[in-house]
Amino acid sequence: MKFIKFALIISLSILFLTSCKENATKTKHKEPVIKKKREYRNFSKKNWIELKSLDTTFIYDIRYAGKNNFVHKKMYPCAKCYLRPEVAQILVKIQSELRNKNLSIKLFDCYRPGKVQKKLWEIKPDPHYVANPKKGSMHNRGLAVDLTIVDKNGKELDMGTPFDYFGKKAHQNYKKLPDTILKNRALLRNIMEKYGLEPIRTEWWHYSYRKKDYPVEQWVWECD
Repeated sequence: MKFIKFALIISLSILFLTSCKENATKTKHKEPVIKKKREYRNFSKKNWIELKSLDTTFIYDIRYAGKNNFVHKKMYPCAKCYLRPEVAQILVKIQSELRNKNLSIKLFDCYRPGKVQKKLWEIKPDPHYVANPKKGSMHNRGLAVDLTIVDKNGKELDMGTPFDYFGKKAHQNYKKLPDTILKNRALLRNIMEKYGLEPIRTEWWHYSYRKKDYPVEQWVWECD
């Protein structure tokens, strides 16, 4: 009887130790759960056009691809101008009309990734000049451009202020300027509105296409 009790105790002990070992092994080799970061929609060429693929005569000074901007930081990996097809095709028509007058469009900004918009807002949280990233800018949708007009030698027409000047002097309705500057601004505004691109109150250089809407995008173009 003692032998049976002893054997039973030994068996139970072995069973208990084996179970503990198995549990410890399972715990040791259990793979951690890793939450994947959100992946944004893949870039689709049918929804975007690089402007230079339609017309090679545009002039570019994409400011956020360098440090010559109001944040004094490089925000883009390289200088490219992507837009929604509707906007790109309109700009080609405007460029054609301007070239008949020995003038040309010069672009400062086109599509702007939403993540860049957020960084700009952190530096300049002023909705008069920087759109709140919660709502997003027309730039983030590929529906806006920042631009000016240059003459046949590539010299910018005098618009009264530099690009990204934050003050009343850059406002569309500011009239305390020389006639030459008012004429240049009127030239830009008239031709943009003629083809369906609308201005905003605080910036003479900003025009957007409001007849269609797209979501805010986050993708960043590849560099050559």
